[in-house]
Amino acid sequence: MKITVILFSLCFTITAFAQDYKFGKVSKEELEEKFNPLDSSANATYLYKNRKTFFQYQQGEGFSLITEIHERIKIYNKDGFDYATENVGLYKNGSDIEEFTNIKAYTYNLLEGKVEETKLTKEGIFKTEKYNYLDEVKFTMPNIKEGSVVEFKYRITSPFYSNVDDFDFQYSIPVKKLEAKFEVPEYFVFKPNMKGFLSVIPKTETKRDKITFRSKTRSGGGLSSGASTSYSSSDVEFTKSISSFNLKDVPALKEEPYVNSINNYRSSMKYELSYTKFPQSTVKYYSTTWEDVVKTIYKSPNFGDELNKTNYYEDELDAIIGSVSGAMERTSLIFNFVKSRVKWNGRYGKYTNEGVKKAFKDHVGNVAEINLMLTSMLKYAGLNAYPVLVSTRRNGVPLFPTREGYNYVVSYVKFSDGYMLLDATSKYSVPNVLPFRTLNWQGRVISDKGGSTLVNLYPKNKSKDNVFMMVNLNEDGSINGGCRSLKTSHDALRYRERYNNKDEEDFIEKLENKYNGLEISDFKVTNGLDLSKPVTESYKFIKESQADIIGDKIYFSPMFYLRTMENPFKLENREFPVDFGYPSTSRYQITINLPEEYKVESIPESVAFSLPDNLGVFKFNIVNSGLSIQLVVNVDINQSIVTPLYYDALKEYFKQMIEKENEQIVLTRI
Repeated sequence: MKITVILFSLCFTITAFAQDYKFGKVSKEELEEKFNPLDSSANATYLYKNRKTFFQYQQGEGFSLITEIHERIKIYNKDGFDYATENVGLYKNGSDIEEFTNIKAYTYNLLEGKVEETKLTKEGIFKTEKYNYLDEVKFTMPNIKEGSVVEFKYRITSPFYSNVDDFDFQYSIPVKKLEAKFEVPEYFVFKPNMKGFLSVIPKTETKRDKITFRSKTRSGGGLSSGASTSYSSSDVEFTKSISSFNLKDVPALKEEPYVNSINNYRSSMKYELSYTKFPQSTVKYYSTTWEDVVKTIYKSPNFGDELNKTNYYEDELDAIIGSVSGAMERTSLIFNFVKSRVKWNGRYGKYTNEGVKKAFKDHVGNVAEINLMLTSMLKYAGLNAYPVLVSTRRNGVPLFPTREGYNYVVSYVKFSDGYMLLDATSKYSVPNVLPFRTLNWQGRVISDKGGSTLVNLYPKNKSKDNVFMMVNLNEDGSINGGCRSLKTSHDALRYRERYNNKDEEDFIEKLENKYNGLEISDFKVTNGLDLSKPVTESYKFIKESQADIIGDKIYFSPMFYLRTMENPFKLENREFPVDFGYPSTSRYQITINLPEEYKVESIPESVAFSLPDNLGVFKFNIVNSGLSIQLVVNVDINQSIVTPLYYDALKEYFKQMIEKENEQIVLTRI
């Protein structure tokens, strides 16, 4: 009997611990937990996440979209402290703004066996303007320690009922318990779109609800003593649909190498407003097809109208292109004019903020202002130019028709023998070499009438990185020599963005740290600003401990500090595509002068192997000429995207490549 009571008591304790998520009811067991039992690598865990989004009617103002958040987070170590900070975006458009209210937040710690509470005060909550259309509320929970539990709840009231934030079900840390609910009156029809590899099926139901309208009526002799006021109310009943989600032990969605955006694979539900149907009103359609989406964007005064404005640049542009008739020449002149005239302010967006005229006048603008201006100028010059909607790599891939799926715009120019993609936000970009942030599957080209077609954003031509290295190997295992590299296309663009925007001394220091103590001298970069030529980096170097000396023998890798040390692909299986961003070829030509008192005892074999379907090729060719060794290594990745079907082959390809690059040459004393 006693054992039965103990077991019953234990079961009750575990059940209570697992199910009591009422705000403020944080248990000692939660505070004492040292790690997540299902993921010991997690730095923090969502013990509980609850979100409820619903519509609320207020007489005289109409419907608002309400979202209520309640989260409880366990922090295991210092690396998990970031999860004690919450950032909440609040959209605004003129007088329409989202409101952040009802904040309640505490940090819990165990102090001498008792639960200690620390309340978040108003002084710890900060509101800032991020953009013209976006504010941010940020708060960091107080008194954070290893082992803390933080808990907060708040409400967001939004007038933008067509913009429902995604219901996310996976995060960078595991979730023990997740509950979510979306309630929609019959007047709003949303289309649900599910994404991600984690299967989530909502429970759906309908319920009756009502809106109560209240009114007052005055009767009698105006302001005389006989006047009276009567109050009345009437109810309007309606049906609301409810989608509920209830998940337990959701695994973390962890970042992996060569993923364009982990958000593309995050399990989530997107609710897109298709249409509204209010009583005694006509149906109003929103985004149901891509055609609807494109027309809505194009008709925006901050998009389509901006394309048609020309008077602010006509005189200057006529002076630049007046004597040039060739389409390619005109395109190049206009592209370079915009790049030199308007600087990017770092802000994304498919819509203009201040407008193209102001951006032209002030010499600064956001993405849309710069590239819509570019497109307008190209059209004015008689070219077949169109804006292209783009979703940046971090923003994800717009899988379903949605106006929120695109956050960027570039220019498209059609010629008789092909097309060209242009982005004037980067002064180091050249035609068909878009910034890396935009290389994300497909863009949507918008025609003059609002139709659209898709265009591949990934480049067809390979970027090249040719490295030439002359190395003197010394008897003490150190090396010295010179290195020169030539980069083209996207490799050149990314190098120029890193080098030209930084102090040279800082750049050299980071390069030395990258190669773990490399000593660099005579550093030089040529063609840093001449975009018509490959950018060239050259330097002299000294590096210690690049060979092992055992007795009368020397062991070393012929690629020295340039060799690849670690396979980026460690997972047993991978569900996501591998996204390299662009096809590339790296070629290393290395000449090694040997110490005079040594000769080659053994040398790696020359090999070549490839990925299936010509996705990639690795070639390793080495020749011993007595006093020196010549090595040529080619690493080709021929496709921007490699599907998960080839993951095992890609993992093995990198494994073999690393093993080969790390094979050693053995020298013996003569």
